[in-house]
Amino acid sequence: MKLSVNLNKIALLRNSRGNDSPSLQDYAMLAIKLGVDGLTLHPRPDHRHATCNDAKEISKICKDNNLEFNLEGNPFSLPENDFLGFKELCNITRPNQITLVPDTLDQVTSDHGWQPGHLDDELVKFLEEIKKQNSRTSLFIDSDPKSVDYAAQLGFDRVEIYTGPFAHFLETKNLNLYNQTIKSIIECISKAREFGVGVNAGHDLNLENLPHLKECGIIDEVSIGHAIMTDALKFGFSDTIMKYIKVIRNS
Repeated sequence: MKLSVNLNKIALLRNSRGNDSPSLQDYAMLAIKLGVDGLTLHPRPDHRHATCNDAKEISKICKDNNLEFNLEGNPFSLPENDFLGFKELCNITRPNQITLVPDTLDQVTSDHGWQPGHLDDELVKFLEEIKKQNSRTSLFIDSDPKSVDYAAQLGFDRVEIYTGPFAHFLETKNLNLYNQTIKSIIECISKAREFGVGVNAGHDLNLENLPHLKECGIIDEVSIGHAIMTDALKFGFSDTIMKYIKVIRNS
């Protein structure tokens, strides 16, 4: 399992003061120095945290350091004010991985996976065009095996399983729903392997629930941002990154 660190929350803190402190680039370089496997950004059209310029700069940093850059977003987000449009941003940054998420502007954060039947033809067209730049493609899905079927049929290289419910049910000790979610995640991983589709996971993952997720099966990559930044308030950024690396890489 690899760790990609989402830097959105550092950008959010920076934006609150209207300057370049904390520096997204400095923390990106520190994360790389500490040994992470990749960096993730999810710029939204309102630039509430990461911006298009951030994506361009972090992409360059990753390329210069032979590290994977994962760009997340809604493929149908169009140009608006300073936002270049997601497709154009993909063309400019040429990320190693493009994760498609069905988010809207009124969402505080991503809270569900892509639903089969939602803009299927448009999604296929986007995939055909974006694969010309040799980026790996991943579809953000709920922990539903049918969504794995859907992603495989459309031609995605990977799926990213939305782990929000898994984390919530574990934290609230709702064992019945937790066990149901665990079963679904295991089935998703198994089905993905049958299709030759890679498996990522993300959302609300932290030091406490990651060991439980690892028990579900082989996951290629986890993308973590919010928990890393909140834990950094307690342990410091460097120690926090090392804690996550230790949990993720311990067999």
